[in-house]
Amino acid sequence: MAKIRVRTGRGTGTIEVDDKGKNWSGDAYRKAQAEKKKKAANKMIHTGRGTGSRRLGDIPEPAERPSTKGMTRITGRGTGSRKSRGTS
Repeated sequence: MAKIRVRTGRGTGTIEVDDKGKNWSGDAYRKAQAEKKKKAANKMIHTGRGTGSRRLGDIPEPAERPSTKGMTRITGRGTGSRKSRGTS
């Protein structure tokens, strides 16, 4: 793996860390989020502007993302369209 530089201390310093897969969005983020939820299932979170609370483990799992294959996709500033070639 390659090394990348990360800024520290209000941007005044740097450290070098291993470059591993990014999980900021998409399916990788969903997996990372599910792991965090499983580890902290007993923690309380606040809901509704802080007026309610519930355990993190009691929140239902999110539904799977529906397939977009075959749906119409708008292209070119809204002037054209084509069928989506989605794989899932």
